[in-house]
Amino acid sequence: MDNLLSMEHLTTNEIYELIEIASGIKNGSFKPHNYEDKFVANLFFENSTRTKSSFLVAEQKLGLKLIDFETSTSSVQKGESLYDTCKTLEQVGADVLVIRHSDTTYYNDLNSLKLPIINAGDGSGQHPTQSLLDLMTIYEEYETFKDLNILICGDIKNSRVARSNFQSLTALGANVMFSSPKAWRDDTLEAPYVDIDKVIEDIDIVMLLRVQHERHGDEETMNFENQNYHKNFGLTKARYNRLKSSAIVMHPAPVNRGVEIDDCLVEAEKSRIFKQMENGMYTRMAVIEYILQTKEAAINEIAN
Repeated sequence: MDNLLSMEHLTTNEIYELIEIASGIKNGSFKPHNYEDKFVANLFFENSTRTKSSFLVAEQKLGLKLIDFETSTSSVQKGESLYDTCKTLEQVGADVLVIRHSDTTYYNDLNSLKLPIINAGDGSGQHPTQSLLDLMTIYEEYETFKDLNILICGDIKNSRVARSNFQSLTALGANVMFSSPKAWRDDTLEAPYVDIDKVIEDIDIVMLLRVQHERHGDEETMNFENQNYHKNFGLTKARYNRLKSSAIVMHPAPVNRGVEIDDCLVEAEKSRIFKQMENGMYTRMAVIEYILQTKEAAINEIAN
């Protein structure tokens, strides 16, 4: 694996390997390499708390040196292109780039770079490290993906999490369903749309999505009603009580409490929302380890 751009680019074997490495780092059975001679740059062109901070912690635990970069103080403010920014960082010695950008498939313009890229989210496209941490969390719970019934609820059309998880979970043998307002459906993803109340008792995992107002039009945002959405598509206390005893609740966060999920359920017994955040750091350590070791192996092969 030279880069991590989307879940479509990963084989199921690579997914399982990454989960195994992340789990091994978490339980102490896998010792990653120390990369104190390597440099990383985090290019976040969209706001982020969980993804950015967990990448930062992962990188520091691996010994990587951080190249300081903030869009607000960079030459991006002078009109510099993403390619030129990345090429500059490559030339000054970066060994890996972590990029979040509002443009879907921004990475297609970076093919000529000679350093690895980790996609930390591209527009409404993909969020592969979020998908991997979700898969790790599910695997910790069930030790399989085959035949799990998974309901993804919410803003499917604008969610890179929904797209990444649909592709990966389907490839791993899970049964994925969507529940969404008609305006937020994505017909390019071949999963059935269902009524949440008709399936809530049969699902193993309910995965809630943040309502992404920043990707909606002004009129749509103005007409949005929190209570109405929560009643029709959110995880209410009544729906939570109908879940199987073995079912779990997930959300990529940030959480709009009282909208996608009732406030009192965010840390309920079945919730794995904060465990997902914990697993994010281990997953991102595993991705960096995997990519840098792949690069090291390629260099050694050329040298020999």
